[in-house]
Amino acid sequence: MERSILSTYTAEYEQKLTTPAKAVEVLKSGDTVIPGVACAEPPALLAAIADRARQGDLQNIRVYVLAAQKHAGATILSPDLCDCFQVYTWFVGPADRKLTGVGIDYFIPNYFHELPRIIEDYLKVDLTVSTVSPMDKNGFFSFGLSNDYTSTAARCAKKLVVEVNKNMPRVFGGSLLHISEVDAIVENDAPVIELPMPGPAPEDDAIGNCIAAMVPDGATIQIGAGAVPNMVTRYLSGHKDLGVHSEVLGAGIVDLVKKGVVTGKKKALHPMKHVFTLASGTRDTFDFMDDNPSMESYPVSYVNAPEVIALNDNMISINATLEVDLLGQCNSEFLGGMQFSGTGGQLDFVRGAFD
Repeated sequence: MERSILSTYTAEYEQKLTTPAKAVEVLKSGDTVIPGVACAEPPALLAAIADRARQGDLQNIRVYVLAAQKHAGATILSPDLCDCFQVYTWFVGPADRKLTGVGIDYFIPNYFHELPRIIEDYLKVDLTVSTVSPMDKNGFFSFGLSNDYTSTAARCAKKLVVEVNKNMPRVFGGSLLHISEVDAIVENDAPVIELPMPGPAPEDDAIGNCIAAMVPDGATIQIGAGAVPNMVTRYLSGHKDLGVHSEVLGAGIVDLVKKGVVTGKKKALHPMKHVFTLASGTRDTFDFMDDNPSMESYPVSYVNAPEVIALNDNMISINATLEVDLLGQCNSEFLGGMQFSGTGGQLDFVRGAFD
C-alpha cells in the first residue's frame, strides 16, 4: 500500500515537473505576483519571469516583496525592468532600499501579522513562486525558511509554482505543502541565500551584557532582524532553559539550541519547540534545522499575533532601533530622509510581550 501511494505522488510530481520558462508561461501582463520571502526567493523562476519581461512579453506586473534579497535584486527589481514591474514592498531590504529611495519601489506600511489577511481579503494573487524543500514519501513539501505570508499567498493564488531545492531545510509545524496544491514544479539546487551573523563590534560588550542581564532563566525570547539583536545571543550562553517564540530564527538562536541554552522546557506555549515564521543563517544553521522536529514554523498571522505572543510566560522581545529621541521615542525604520526598513514584526512583539 505504501509503495502504491508513493508511486502515485511520484507520478504526479513527474507530471507537474517542468522548466522555469514553461512554468511562468501562465503569467500575463497585468497580473499580480508574490515571490517567497528572503532566503526562499526562487532564483530560477524569478530569472524566467525577468527574461519574459526583457523579451517584451510582460507589462504592468504587480509584485509584492518583503526584505528583498539578491535574487529579486537581479531580476524583478532590476532597474532596467522598472517599466515592466510595479513593485510594492512591505519591508525594505538590501535589494530595494535604493529603489524605494527614488520612488521606483513603493513602501506599504503594515503590521506583519496582518499581511496574510490583507493578501487573502484584498489582493487578487495570480501567481505565487517560492523555494521549497524536496517532497517526502507522503507528497509533502515544506516551506522551509519562509512560512510568513508565503503559505497564505500560495493557497490564495490562482497558480502556485514551487522551486524544489535540496538545500532548503525541511521544517515542521504549519509548514507543509501537499503536491495536490501545486500547479507546477521546477528543480534547482542552487545554494540557499545565507545571512551569517555579523562580526564583533566595539560596542558589543556594553549592549550585550546590559540586555543579557534583563533576561531571566526560563524566559521565552524573540530576537528581531538585524546585527544588534543577533549579536545579543552571544551573551546569553550562560542562561538556562530559554525558549524561543520569534518572528525570525537565525544563526545565533540555533547556536544557543546546540549549546543546550535554549531548551523550551519552561515554555507555556509549544513547550520543547522552537517557534518561528522566518529563518536565516548559514549552511550549518540550515543543516541543523533540516528534519529537526523541534523546529516549528507557522504563518506570521499566528506567530506574530500579539494575543498569541502574550500566551508565553516571561516573554522577552529584543529588537533593534535606529534612533531614540530625548523623550524615549524610537525610530526603527526611517533614516537619512528615506525608508530604511519597515515595521516588520517589531511592533507585534512589543505589544505581545508588554507586561
